[in-house]
Amino acid sequence: MKNSVVEEKRRKWNSRRKRTNKSLARANRPVVKVFRSSKHIYAQILDPASGETLGGVSTRSPLIVPEGNTGNIDAAKKVGTALAALAKEKQIDQVVFNRNGFLYHGRVKALAEAAREAGLQF
Repeated sequence: MKNSVVEEKRRKWNSRRKRTNKSLARANRPVVKVFRSSKHIYAQILDPASGETLGGVSTRSPLIVPEGNTGNIDAAKKVGTALAALAKEKQIDQVVFNRNGFLYHGRVKALAEAAREAGLQF
């Protein structure tokens, strides 16, 4: 019984991912793609033309979150600020935000708002 619940959650998450990826595929701007696990949060800037990763930031880096809990909103805000700084280095001002099927709530929302406050437009 437990496996069927997990499979159903995974199926729904994959359908949300596909639906958002379809609409974002038409954009010509770089894409900020977010992945959230129970302990960490990852964010990458992707080039839409070539599909290459232009840069990435996560809570696994000791420079971003030196110690303490990495699975909270404060850590996500630090990742968002660092991501905006990375985008400024690459001369990227406008991006498209891909929440990757995750709800725009909690850590994903904190990362997005911190990146906006640091100057990234999406």
